[in-house]
Formats: sequence, C-alpha cells, structure tokens
Amino acid sequence: MQATASLSWAESDGSTGYQRLEGHGGPIKGVAISPDGQQMLTASFDYSVGLWSASTGKLIRWLEGHEAAVNAVAFLPGGRALSVGDDFDMIMWDLESGAVLHRFEGHEGKLIGVTPGPDATIAATAGWDGNVGIWPLDGGAARFLKGHGANVNDVVFTPDGAKLYTASYDGTIRRWDTVSGAEEVVLVNHGFGINHLVLNSDAGWLAYGALDGAVRAIDLATGAQIADLTADRRPILALSADPTGRFLAVGDGEGYVMILDTADWSVVRDFRAALSGPIWALAWEPSGKRLLAGGIADEAALWPIDADGDALFAKGPREFHKPPSEMTNGERQFVRKCSVCHTTSPDGGRKAGPTLWRLFGRRAGTVEGYSYSDALARSDIVWSDETVARLFSEGPDVFTPGSKMPVQRIAKAQDRRDLIHYLKENTGGTDRAGHEGRSKTK
Repeated sequence: MQATASLSWAESDGSTGYQRLEGHGGPIKGVAISPDGQQMLTASFDYSVGLWSASTGKLIRWLEGHEAAVNAVAFLPGGRALSVGDDFDMIMWDLESGAVLHRFEGHEGKLIGVTPGPDATIAATAGWDGNVGIWPLDGGAARFLKGHGANVNDVVFTPDGAKLYTASYDGTIRRWDTVSGAEEVVLVNHGFGINHLVLNSDAGWLAYGALDGAVRAIDLATGAQIADLTADRRPILALSADPTGRFLAVGDGEGYVMILDTADWSVVRDFRAALSGPIWALAWEPSGKRLLAGGIADEAALWPIDADGDALFAKGPREFHKPPSEMTNGERQFVRKCSVCHTTSPDGGRKAGPTLWRLFGRRAGTVEGYSYSDALARSDIVWSDETVARLFSEGPDVFTPGSKMPVQRIAKAQDRRDLIHYLKENTGGTDRAGHEGRSKTK
C-alpha cells in the first residue's frame, strides 16, 4: 500500500461504515449513487438492476426488464433512472414502482455506457456497434454519431451539454458537437483501446484508462499529456471522480483500486479491493467518504476509503478463488465455463442462466419462470452426454443459434468428458420426466 497524501476529508463516522450489497446472481458491471446520497444502483450480469438504500445497504427492489446482462446505470431527477445492457437497449425506470417507463431501441450492438446530459433531457449511450446514441428522454427520435472504427466504451458530456467526449476500442478519444452531431477533433490516438473517461472542465483536464493499463490525463486546450499514473496493471476498467473533482479512483482488471490526488497527480492510496478478478465499476458517495464498487463477485461493496485491509469484497473465498490444484479437472471446467451463469443446486438463484439441477434427461427451454430465447424455448434438444458434448465442441452459436448462451467452446475431448462427469455427479441425477426442474433460472 502506498500513500503520498492524506485523506483528511475521509475520516469515518458511525454513518459511513462498510456495507455489502448482497443478492445479485452474477458479477456487478455498473454502479451509481444518487446525488442526495440516499440510494444506490447496481447493474449485473444476471440481467437485473438492484435499487438499494445507502443508509442500510438493504435492497429496496429489483428492476427487471433487460433481456441480457446490464452494464451501466445512472440516476435521473424525478425518481427515475437509466440502464443499458447487452440486449442493445436503454431502459428508463420509475424507481418508486420499478416500472419500465420507456425502452429506447436503435443500437445494433450491446451498450456498455450511459451518461445523462446536464439538464437530464437527453442521454448519450456508448455502443459496441461503433456508434454513439443521443437520446431525447421524452421519447423523441435518437441521433447516432458515427466515426469511431470500433466499439464505443464511454461517453461524457461537458457541463453545458454542448460537447461530448467519447472513448473507443479504436484507441481514440473524440470530441463531438451535440447539436450538429459533427465530430470536431480526435484528442487522443492511444494505440490501445480506451475504456473510461473522467472530465474536469474547470481544471482543464480529461483523464482516461485503457486496455494496456494506461492511466493518463491530457490538457483540454492543447491535448498535451499532463500526467501518467500507469501502474502496470491491466486493463483499466473503472474511473470515477469524487464530488469535489479533485480525487480520482481507478479500478483495474487485477482487483486493485488506486486513488489519485489530481492537484499534483500523486498516488494517495493503492490497495487490493477484491480477492480476485476485475473492478468493473466505481462511484463516490456525495460526502466523498465512501466508494461503491462492483466486480467479479455477486455483490457490490461500499466502504470507507480510509479503511485498512485488503480483499474487501467477500467474506471468504468463492468457488472461482479456489486454487486449481484443489479442484478436479471437471470442476475446473465448470468454474471456468459455467459457474458465472449457472448453479448445480435446485435453487437457481438470480443467475443469468437456469439451474443445471437434473440437467440430464430434460428437454431444453423448460424451466418454469425463466425467460428463454425463442430459439431455445422451441428447441427439441434433450440434454445428454452427447448433446452437452456437442454444445461445447461446436459452441452455442452453432448448436443453439439464437440462444442467450455466450459463445464459448471446450476444445479438448477429455475436458468435455470431465465436465460431463462432474455435472452428472453434482446435479442430482437424471430427470426421468424429460423436463427441467422447477426453479427460476437458460
């Protein structure tokens, strides 16, 4: 742990303790805290958005409406919120009732970022179709800004809403005129994909984090680099400025959070915040005393930034933290390929996919209460040694085209056999009725 400046503004009191937000059935991809500090939002791989009390850390309600992983969330005035996901859509929510107020459609790839305009009458979306969407929130027609040569990962408005900065896998940061939709300038050509942006117009800088681990800041007027805080950890997956705009939190793919003082671009703190895997999302409490973070765990964490100790995300090791030497090869294949979306127990929890309990002998697409793709709901596949092997040898895109299953394969026949053996030993035997067990879960 490093420290070159003190965080006197972050002294904890009784109302700013550590909280764990538990209940999701998959990794947390996006987080947000309301401007008044009273509520929190979490976006998860389990297709859900969680609304939480910031004072208690307790769930207020689930927001259900996306048909794939949810990647980013943002609060709006008037008890509303926005979320975007892998289903290519942006949803506006009524937080009081949990109702979908409007579904915004038009992108042709998944959405990874969303930012409301300063007056909350428009919002910008970052799409993996290579486009930036500008959406009137009253439901009017969207405009799409085209020019990036790859997936767009982040979008940031200037305080007056007249300009928009965008970051892309094409390695560039671009500035656009939001009225005309014209691209004005390519500010950065980094060479590696850029994931996140933080803009401080008053101080005259723009910070970015990239795939190669770069954490840099540029001068808005000249485009010159003014700071390089790269810490040799990659990729950078989250950036968030505190309410004063002075302190910057950086989350990376190796589970660390670094806090920077932008007054002199020094490292205030650098610590491990997760037992394993990435920090995908960060948001500061309005008081500046706590950070909300999401990562590979099925929970988010809100903690005082002056707290001591590492591994703040979980009570103890999770199944994907077990050393490979302590697992059979079949269990290793399950953990790597299946466990993020599926359980092997009768209770499927809030996972993105259905439980694998009584998998063998059941027909695909028949778990009661789970929202299947039409392709799988109409399928005549019955899960067996042969069909599970084909699923992973051919890949879901070939064997179950049109389903929600992520594209992945297991190349070695022995690895497939070991996975099947593990599943047969741990999913409760054969479903002789030929249909899936009764739990909410693909």
